[in-house]
Amino acid sequence: MAYLAPTEFVTKMIDAGESKIFMSTRDTVIRAYMAGAILALAAWFAVTINVNTGVPLIGAVLFPVGFCMLYLLGFDLLTGVFVLAPLAFLDKRPGVTIGGVLRNWGLVFVGNFLGALTVAFMMAFITTYGFSTAPDKVGAVIGSIGEGRTLGYAKYGLAGMATLFLRGMLCNWMVSTGVVGAMISTHVSGKVIAMWMPIMLFFFMTFEHSVVNMFLFPAGLMLHAPFSIADYFIWNEIPTAIGNLAGGLAFTGLTLYATHARTAPARDARSQRVAA
Repeated sequence: MAYLAPTEFVTKMIDAGESKIFMSTRDTVIRAYMAGAILALAAWFAVTINVNTGVPLIGAVLFPVGFCMLYLLGFDLLTGVFVLAPLAFLDKRPGVTIGGVLRNWGLVFVGNFLGALTVAFMMAFITTYGFSTAPDKVGAVIGSIGEGRTLGYAKYGLAGMATLFLRGMLCNWMVSTGVVGAMISTHVSGKVIAMWMPIMLFFFMTFEHSVVNMFLFPAGLMLHAPFSIADYFIWNEIPTAIGNLAGGLAFTGLTLYATHARTAPARDARSQRVAA
């Protein structure tokens, strides 16, 4: 599988973060648009599998195909740049500023949202024959997901918001591990295997992913699910994105950076014995 040592792939993570910060606006938005669209297609695919088989595990096993496709093609998700871009700043790469990090995050958010929204419209159109009839089974389920994961949290107040935030953290712990997985091998097979495992876990556990939700929730609104745009942003998208940022950076980016890029001095056992 041509596995790279942690010190090697963490350097690749920092390099990737630096390159994304200095990428042109056009390229950043196009890559983010395609990433959002492909991930939305994968979510639609997985929900369709779940509806038709009644076995959620099958949908979770197959959902990572979209994630693998988009990263092999060099596209960018918000959950990935949440982790990679700050590492270039922490590493004091020349010209990297907080402003550059925030610019990258903002552009990727916009691109991901537009891509996911495009597929949401296509899904809503297809499942209703051009909005001329009630949605089919898949459309109905997608609409109910949006309702359950906005109003379902809202009814618990602060406890619901905290639950949503933690589910966002857990999500990007796994998703960002998948992003790193794309860097730990120089072979396509090795990359795919490393990406597949954590993405399957996050999807089956129904953790909250800000980009997947950019598809599910607007699609639900287009299908007249009983929640509002405000419900979507306040009771899902915003706290999910914050949780994704906190979880990915804390559990993946900073831990790998601290112990593999900024490794503490090794303990010299012989010197310790002499000192004793």
